[in-house]
Amino acid sequence: MGYKEIYERSLADPEGFWMEQAESIDWVRKPSKALFDDNAPIYEWFSDGLVNTCWNAVDRHVEAGRGAQAAIIHDSPVTGTKHRISYAQLRSRVARLAGALRARGVEKGDRVIIYMPMVPEALEAMLACARIGAVHSVVFGGFAAHELAVRIDDCAPKCIIAASCGIEPGRVVHYKPLLDGAIEQAAHKPEFCVIFQREEEVARLIEGRDHDWHAFQYGVEPADCLPVEGNHPAYILYTSGTTGQPKGVVRATAGHLVALNWSMKNIYNVNPGEVFWAASDVGWVVGHSYICYGPLIHGNTTIVFEGKPVGTPDAGTFWRVISEHNVRSFFTAPTALRAIKREDPEAKELAKYDISNLRALYLAGERADPDTIQWAQRVMGVPVYDHWWQTETGWTIAGNPAGLEALPVKIGSPTVAMPGYDVRILDEGGHEVPPGTLGAIAIRLPLPPGTLPTLWNAEDRYRKSYLTTFPGYYETGDAGMKDEDGYLWIMARTDDVINVAGHRLSTGAMEEVLASHPDVAECAVIGAADELKGQIPVGFLCLSKGVNRPHAEIAAECVKLVREQIGPVAAFRQAVVVDRLPKTRSGKILRAIMVRIADGQDFKMPATIDDPAILDEIREALRGIGLARG
Repeated sequence: MGYKEIYERSLADPEGFWMEQAESIDWVRKPSKALFDDNAPIYEWFSDGLVNTCWNAVDRHVEAGRGAQAAIIHDSPVTGTKHRISYAQLRSRVARLAGALRARGVEKGDRVIIYMPMVPEALEAMLACARIGAVHSVVFGGFAAHELAVRIDDCAPKCIIAASCGIEPGRVVHYKPLLDGAIEQAAHKPEFCVIFQREEEVARLIEGRDHDWHAFQYGVEPADCLPVEGNHPAYILYTSGTTGQPKGVVRATAGHLVALNWSMKNIYNVNPGEVFWAASDVGWVVGHSYICYGPLIHGNTTIVFEGKPVGTPDAGTFWRVISEHNVRSFFTAPTALRAIKREDPEAKELAKYDISNLRALYLAGERADPDTIQWAQRVMGVPVYDHWWQTETGWTIAGNPAGLEALPVKIGSPTVAMPGYDVRILDEGGHEVPPGTLGAIAIRLPLPPGTLPTLWNAEDRYRKSYLTTFPGYYETGDAGMKDEDGYLWIMARTDDVINVAGHRLSTGAMEEVLASHPDVAECAVIGAADELKGQIPVGFLCLSKGVNRPHAEIAAECVKLVREQIGPVAAFRQAVVVDRLPKTRSGKILRAIMVRIADGQDFKMPATIDDPAILDEIREALRGIGLARG
């Protein structure tokens, strides 16, 4: 069956379709049915099945005779180390850590916060929790103490597993003082902490509360896998960019297993035994789904990479990893590719490596501008698939099902909806709009398995945030359109659609035009408040390395480009060259903060910001063009 037949069946007969996909998972007790809808619009999948995530991700591959296969490759250019962990080794390491947690009283349903860098031990901690039915919440390593404290209070962990430090190019990030500060600030106190001491920094342990990673596990009885119900929470993941009360996305166990397993072959086109690499961080949803769980559930080898796309040591790092470890499918964010392209526009570093083993590149996390996609296709010589999903969904909403049937690529579109996602484009009144019309992207309920059933301890907030704007639908918060072929086009977050003199315009469409300028490596467009037109667009341009032309000349050319390609209706008159754009640590551009700076409004410093000093540079650039009031 091709994509069309499979997709249509997933909507017409979700019960039959998802029960079939569930056959690929090892169950202790098979579910009686797929969808549980008695509490609609709160839906659950495979609720009465009994299953264990760690068994499916680790033990079953060992039992099937594949224990010698590498489960994890750790490649850390920042420490100059590389090592492999086989499935058999991973099983004994995870069982031992799980046994130590259980011996200290961690039981099914208890929460465990994991605060670690990109080391295999972070995955071992996640899997150890899954082994005994504990609910993990990974917090991005190096997050500020206050933000960690907020998450401690929200999920009330019995214990915290942390590392002594993280390693960034040229500096050590001291995790332990941040952890101590967070526990001090938090109203909830964990019973104990487990600290993985790294050679680069040995942290001071607090007697009675903190335990050394190795000593903690010494002499314990390894734990077996504990079966849990299909609707048991596997983890809580707090969405990036949250302010005030955090939003804890819950992932239910069984749907997560079934959906991720399906996606590995059908979307990412890898077979068990092959190497899959997602260049992300365990603190983000990509790290959960496609560094830890997806590849391991499917029996792939996953890469844990501790480095950056440039500067560890150069713009050839990604190509080295792909070549050296025989990566078959590679997943990263467009921002990483833009960094490489900016540093090495001619891809001279790539010429040093053979990446002929790579089948395809997958991009997600933000809009992939056509210029970056075309550059990647040209220099890498493989298909480049943009795909779109969210922390909330846990796996692809719209993509190109390359392992099932590679569909024609339309640059700028993440292609089509994946099974179970009934994606509609709605106007403000909740009515479907015709093809080619910009609207709110919503997904008809129920969402497929693997997506969030609710928010942690906040069902009312879940309903209000996602289910009330368009009754019967999940509101994605993104704006876009569908074309005549059913391809989806994501234009912006709904709050990035700006209103210029009554015309609803997508900042994403303007960014596409700016990115096509030969000197522009990266860009962002925001809507600044304007008394006459309501809002006016402002463009920020980061130039490619080696461009020495006058900035005013380049900005003028970019303004002309937008006016030519989108028209005078865009009222695009202002573009400014900046060295860098403010981003979260996961690479998302902080457009909302830039808007507040332009409009002279107060804002809360985002916990996820990569470098707060950039905001001062943005303010100065805006003042240079008469904005940033106040």
